[in-house]
Amino acid sequence: MNSKFDNIVDNKWWQEIAVVVFSFTIYTLKSDWMLFSYSASILMGVFYYFILYIHTQFNRFILLPILFKAHRPLTYLFLTLLGVFVFSIALFKITTSDIFSKSHLYQYSHQRSYLYQLASVLGALVSILSPIIVFKYYGIYKRQTEETLLFNQMQLNLLKGQLNPHFLFNTFNTLYGISLEFPDRTPDLIMKVSQLMRYQLESSNKQFVSLEDELSFINSYVQLEKERVDYRCDVTYDCKIDNENAYKIAPMLLITFIENSFKHGTYAIEKCFVRVIITIKNGLLHLHVVNSIPEKTDVVSTKIGLKNTIERLNLIYGKNYKLDIQDDKNTYIVDLKLQLKKNI
Repeated sequence: MNSKFDNIVDNKWWQEIAVVVFSFTIYTLKSDWMLFSYSASILMGVFYYFILYIHTQFNRFILLPILFKAHRPLTYLFLTLLGVFVFSIALFKITTSDIFSKSHLYQYSHQRSYLYQLASVLGALVSILSPIIVFKYYGIYKRQTEETLLFNQMQLNLLKGQLNPHFLFNTFNTLYGISLEFPDRTPDLIMKVSQLMRYQLESSNKQFVSLEDELSFINSYVQLEKERVDYRCDVTYDCKIDNENAYKIAPMLLITFIENSFKHGTYAIEKCFVRVIITIKNGLLHLHVVNSIPEKTDVVSTKIGLKNTIERLNLIYGKNYKLDIQDDKNTYIVDLKLQLKKNI
C-alpha cells in the first residue's frame, strides 16, 4: 500500500493533477457558487483560472530558474512583481469587457476592481507554486536520502568484507598457538572455531542479530582464548543483562575490541591480564575492556579492525554511542556505551 502511494506521489503527472485540483478548489471557494449555475459562468470561470494557471507556469519555468539556478533573488523578485502587475492588468481588462458582463460571473463591483484581480493573481501564484515547490523538494530530499542509505549500505558491506577475514586471521592464529602447546586439545578447539565461523557466516547477511546470540558468540571466543593463554594470563569475563531477548545489535560489532585485548594483552609471558565486563541496563550496553601492555612486543597491528568498527558505529548508531579509548604505558582501556535497539 505504501509502495503504491509512493509511486503516485513520485509521478510528475499525478503531482500536476493534484496541484491543479488543489488550486482550482481554492479558486472556486473564493467565488460565489450560486453564480456557477450558468454554463457561461462555468466556461468563463475555467477560462479565468486558465489565465491564472498560465501566469504561474510562466513563473515556474521561466522565473524560478533565475532564483534556484542563477541564484539571483532580487532579479527573481523584480520579475515576479512585474509579471503579477502585467497579468493583473490583463485580467482587469478581461473582466471589465462585455463578454464577462454577460456570463453572470464576477458581477459585484469589488470582484471587477483592479485590486481584486491583483489579489487573485497573487493568491493563485501562492496556491499553485507552493505545492509545486513542496513536491520538488520532497523529490530532492528523497533522492538524497536514498543515495545516503545506498552509500552507507555499500560502506557497511565493505567494512564487513574487511572485518570477516580480519577475524578469521586472528582466530586461526589463536588456534595455531594452541595446537603447538597443547596438540591433544586441537580437535575440540577446531570444533569451537567451526562454531564461531558458522555464526560469523550466518550473521554477516543480517543487519541486526539478537543480543543473546552475539553475547554467546563473544563468550565462546573468550573461552577459546582462555584455552590458549591457560595459566600464564589472568582472564576475567563477566556479563550481566537486565532483560533477556529484549534487544538487538549489529553483528560482530564488539568482538574487535575483545580480539585486540587478547592479541596485545596476552603477548607477555607473565603478569598479563585481560578483563572484559559487559553490562546491559535499560537498553544501554556498557562494554569495559582492560588489558595489560607488555614492555616489549613484536605484535604487528594494522588497526584495520578498530578503524572499521568505529566507522560501523558511526554509520549504524550515529550519536547513540560513546567510545573512550585510553592508552598508557601499562594498560589499554576501551570503554563503550551503546544505546541498543529493541526487538520488535
